[in-house]
Amino acid sequence: MKYDALIVGAGLYGATIAYQLHQAGKKVLVLEKESYVGGICHQEKEEGISVHTHGAHIFHTGDEEVWSLVTSLTPFVPYINSPKANYHGKLYSLPFNMNTFHELWPDVVTEDDAKRKLEEETKPYSGIDESTVEGWCLAHIGPTLYETLVKHYTEKQWGMTCDKLDSSIIKRLPLRFRYDSNYFNDPYQGLPKDGYDALAHALLKDVDVLLNVDFLKNREKYQRIAPIIIYSGPLDALFHYRFGALGWRSLRFEKVTLDQEDYQGMAVMNYTDETVAYTRIVEHKHFLKEVSSKTILTREYSSSWQEGMEPLYPLKDEENLALAKRYEEEAKKEGIFLGGRLGIYKYLDMDDVIRLALDDSKKIFSERILIEKKSL
Repeated sequence: MKYDALIVGAGLYGATIAYQLHQAGKKVLVLEKESYVGGICHQEKEEGISVHTHGAHIFHTGDEEVWSLVTSLTPFVPYINSPKANYHGKLYSLPFNMNTFHELWPDVVTEDDAKRKLEEETKPYSGIDESTVEGWCLAHIGPTLYETLVKHYTEKQWGMTCDKLDSSIIKRLPLRFRYDSNYFNDPYQGLPKDGYDALAHALLKDVDVLLNVDFLKNREKYQRIAPIIIYSGPLDALFHYRFGALGWRSLRFEKVTLDQEDYQGMAVMNYTDETVAYTRIVEHKHFLKEVSSKTILTREYSSSWQEGMEPLYPLKDEENLALAKRYEEEAKKEGIFLGGRLGIYKYLDMDDVIRLALDDSKKIFSERILIEKKSL
């Protein structure tokens, strides 16, 4: 066998684990079905503007090791995500903080004002079932914030009413009693100066990579190349949907180039009312403060996943989680190591993907998979 490991997928997970194995002296081959590396973090330069082709990606982490790794490979520039929400033409600050409270209720100025107002809003819902998005919101932020900034945006995003959605999808949204519209709490935040493709290429430097190769269509050929396969593609596709397709939500992107310097004055604006079909508009030049006589927007429309679309958000209901578990057992039987958000059927932020790859590389070493030359 020519290689110690075959890695399927050159997204952040595949690129990071390839980097770790290469650093450890292992010879690896990475297969990528697209014509580029970096997965959904991929960017393309148009009109002098770095366009996030699969939705906006802002790097944030509290993991010092992850931050040290990415910043050692390519320069990062500071960026604080402070989006606005557009509700019927009125703008509100995100995440929920004192700016938001004052915009909704002008007489709310201090932390005490805000806490009194929220207590007044939530008191009628004491004891409500908090297992759904609607119940949790009414119990913790009240009907005004819920209706204005959560309900319609979330229902567009997930294609379900909030009284049916599990509350776990909303609990990660920060709630602050200070004038602070920094969306993330993480101490390390920024963007790669030369784009995420530069980060992916740095991770894959001196690693053998084949682009435009679909492992699933060439499986018999490539699985003979190495004693271990690390797979980060869609879990159900690995087995040709033998037990059925896993449920995902996806996004449809509508890109528009305008012959003007600016459109909305900021990178991200969410649309939280029911009259607008898209969930947000991304104006790409504002991420890196790029100068161009034109501007490029992407409108994002949430939709159910269909073949040919990018699976993005797993549907974490009992049926889908049980199906994912069944596929995981099949992978174990075949000696295939699963990783990445698609391979483990879990939504992950970018730093979580890199952390997973770092940990998995150590796991592979500790289990001596490569040394034992396990036969598939």
